[in-house]
Amino acid sequence: MKSKEKIFSESVEQNQGIIHKVCRIYTDDQESHEDLFQEIVLQLWKSFDSFKGDSKLSTWMYRVGLNTAITYIRKKSKNNFTSLEDHHHQHLANESNEENKERLDLLYLAIKYLNDVERALVLLYLEDSSYKEIAETLGITEVNARVKMNRVKTKLKEIMTQLS
Repeated sequence: MKSKEKIFSESVEQNQGIIHKVCRIYTDDQESHEDLFQEIVLQLWKSFDSFKGDSKLSTWMYRVGLNTAITYIRKKSKNNFTSLEDHHHQHLANESNEENKERLDLLYLAIKYLNDVERALVLLYLEDSSYKEIAETLGITEVNARVKMNRVKTKLKEIMTQLS
């Protein structure tokens, strides 16, 4: 039988993409990304015993990751460490990839202007989560998730227009 540590380690390894996506939405630089990644893994470990399998492991990881990110960012905001201007990217050789990358970068920058719940909604939406999964992860109704997502889409379009 596998040890708890082994099961946890394998779960994090298999789902680390979830954690990285949460980190990308809520951080502006590599150092903050790495710090938040470690904090999320720590919180996942601390709450691993509480996971009862009532939802998918990925849903639970999103919930813990998003809650940890929101708390982490709020703490940093109080200390005035966060800055949207610290956005550095490597350029790709292919022009069409560069154009797509620029649009994706603009989207991620616009997402940073959203509030914490709106960011979480967009992240889950971009992951192709169903409205049912979004509602379950965020602890809201499915109808509320749909309404909020429609409002966030409109808000993102406005922000992206202003940024471009």
